[in-house]
Amino acid sequence: MSAGISDTYDTVHVDELRLLEAEAVHIIREVVAELERPVLLFSAGKDSIVLLRLAEKAFRPSALPFPVMHVDTGHNFPEVIEFRDRRVTGQGHKLIVASVQESIDAGRVPDPGPGASRNRQQTRTLLDALEAGGFDAAFGGARRDEERARAKERILSFRDEFGQWDPRAQRPEPWSLYNGRIRKGEQVRVFPLSNWTELDIWRYIELENLELPSIYFAHEREVFERDGILLAVSEYAGPTDGETAAVEWVRYRTVGDLTITGAVRSRATTIDGVIAEISAATVSERGETRADDRTSAAAMEDRKREGYF
Repeated sequence: MSAGISDTYDTVHVDELRLLEAEAVHIIREVVAELERPVLLFSAGKDSIVLLRLAEKAFRPSALPFPVMHVDTGHNFPEVIEFRDRRVTGQGHKLIVASVQESIDAGRVPDPGPGASRNRQQTRTLLDALEAGGFDAAFGGARRDEERARAKERILSFRDEFGQWDPRAQRPEPWSLYNGRIRKGEQVRVFPLSNWTELDIWRYIELENLELPSIYFAHEREVFERDGILLAVSEYAGPTDGETAAVEWVRYRTVGDLTITGAVRSRATTIDGVIAEISAATVSERGETRADDRTSAAAMEDRKREGYF
């Protein structure tokens, strides 16, 4: 057990986490055995950090048999990019950066304009990067408890030759049996963390003593409120008419495009403090802090059908 585990951490929780870990490692190994060219998507968020650790465990002491890819909107928290480079390349993994800005410059996607979210542009950037790399499987850190569209996902999520998702065309997965057979041009998105919860993720981070970007813990940041979400003041976003900025103690439950990723007011500067807050939360991290998921009840499902992860 790691030195970072609190005195209140009990054997039952550890056993549950090790079962989830074993399931995820099994899934990762099965996909590598069945598919020809996988890649692991890495945002430097808490879920992808856990996913990367599980992939390392699946193949150690050997190197990862696949590269790591980040779809970079260009509107990132600096702390997250610094962590990404240190965590991935610092550990000897191959990092592929798929740039939304390069997609805009090449005319592959429209420029939404300064200060606007680039999340919609991520889809084309991701699909182009998967095609360019010849990848037929992509590991991701999505969990079923995050959002209603993700709750519909199988662990192996099949996409057609255009990278699009049809929830009615997914395959059954009885008794943890996974069918990875695909036709040429099709893809599989793989979610080894499907059965994890946000609380499981944080408990595993504590158990494994994993490092996170500093924005996951309470700190002082200049923010402004828009539509009930606390957004960071940055070169891409700031208060407009009727909005005011103030320095507050906040932390982030998820990372992403900083023009739409909200903070929560918090004084939790330690993992124990964050776990206590999450245990009392009644809304998922995406539901509370992601403006793009509030555009409609089916916002995430619409994007997934287009090819979003």
